[in-house]
Amino acid sequence: MREADDLALLIDAARVAGKIALRYWKRNPKQWEKGDEGPVTEADIAVNDALQSQLRAARPAYGWLSEETPDDGARLETECQFILDPIDGTRAFIAGEDSFSHALAVTRGGEVVAGVVYLPAKDALFAATADGPATLNGQVIAASTIAGIAGATILTPATNMTAQHWPGGVPEVKRSFRASVAYRLALVAEGRFDGMLSFRQGWEWDIAAGALICDRAGATVTDSKGERLRFNRPDPRANGLIAASAGLHAALLERLDAK
Repeated sequence: MREADDLALLIDAARVAGKIALRYWKRNPKQWEKGDEGPVTEADIAVNDALQSQLRAARPAYGWLSEETPDDGARLETECQFILDPIDGTRAFIAGEDSFSHALAVTRGGEVVAGVVYLPAKDALFAATADGPATLNGQVIAASTIAGIAGATILTPATNMTAQHWPGGVPEVKRSFRASVAYRLALVAEGRFDGMLSFRQGWEWDIAAGALICDRAGATVTDSKGERLRFNRPDPRANGLIAASAGLHAALLERLDAK
C-alpha cells in the first residue's frame, strides 16, 4: 500500500509538472549553460520548484535529490527519498521536440520502489511500483524477449558503437537515439526497442524511475559492467547503463567483456 500511495503521488505530481512545462514549450524559454552539465531553462526551474513544493509537503520525512536542487547530503540520513529530473531531455525541450520527460522516483534502502516517466507533449505516462507491473497510461507493458544480438534494435548515441568500446566486436544492431535517458528506458520497457545502453556516468535522477519501469516490464537493467544499480549513494552516479532483454543483455556484456 505504501508504494501504491507513493506512486499515486508521483503521478499527480508528474501531471502538474507537465502542465507547467507545456506553458514554456515552443515559446523560447530563457536558457543558460550550467557549467559542463549542459543547458537549463526557466522551465526546468519552474517545474523543480513546483515538484519540491508538492512532494515535500506530502512526504516531509523523505530525502530529496533533484538535478535542479543543490545536494546537501541530508538525504543520506533518510529512510526514503525522492529522486527526480524535472525535465529530462532539456535539449529536446529547447528544440521544440516532444521527447522530453519528467522522471520521478521514490527510493528506499537503495532500491527504487515507485517510479513515473511522463512525456507531457505525447501524454504518455509510464509507471511502476516494485511489486507491480509496468504500465503505459494504465495498460500493462512488457519488454522485448529477443534472445540475442541478431536483429536487435538499440537506443544509444553513435559514439557508443565504435570499435574501442567492444573488444568482442561491435554488435550489428539497428541503432536509434532519443535525448531523454528516462524515455529511452521507457521505450525499452514498452518493447518498442530491444535495449538501450550508455557508457557515460549517469545521474541517478535520469535513471531511477525508468530503471524500475524497465525492470518491472521484464528487462534486465544494470550498469555498463553488469553490476546491480543502487540508489541514494553519496556520489549519485552510475557507471554507465544497459537495459535490455535478458538474452540481449548477456550478449552485449559478452562483447564488452571479451578478453
